[in-house]
Amino acid sequence: MSDVVVTIPRHLWEAWLAEGDLPGQEAQYESHFWIPFPPPSQIDPGERVYVVAHNRLRGYAPLVRIEERCQLNPGRSCLVRAGGAVAVTIPKAIRGFQGLRYAWWNRADEVPFPTWEQP
Repeated sequence: MSDVVVTIPRHLWEAWLAEGDLPGQEAQYESHFWIPFPPPSQIDPGERVYVVAHNRLRGYAPLVRIEERCQLNPGRSCLVRAGGAVAVTIPKAIRGFQGLRYAWWNRADEVPFPTWEQP
């Protein structure tokens, strides 16, 4: 298992929410999360892309695919997701970071997070 973790900066949180395909919603389109090139080598479609914002794990969505070079920005790769988001957290603060990291907790530590949208 090689799930990855990304951070949504505080100042982009509301805009990110407005993009849609959030937990409990049916997928309308694919979502791209831009990351530095090269893409991670240890994640496969179906594994989880976790999102951190406001120092909390907010949830995850399954990875559909990786675009090695985004057409709009060839210096970047994209993690592509398309629905299936689940709101979970862990009982520990997570400080935001740039880029991505591999998940470092056990899935058994995850708990539902019904108030995930609140900063």
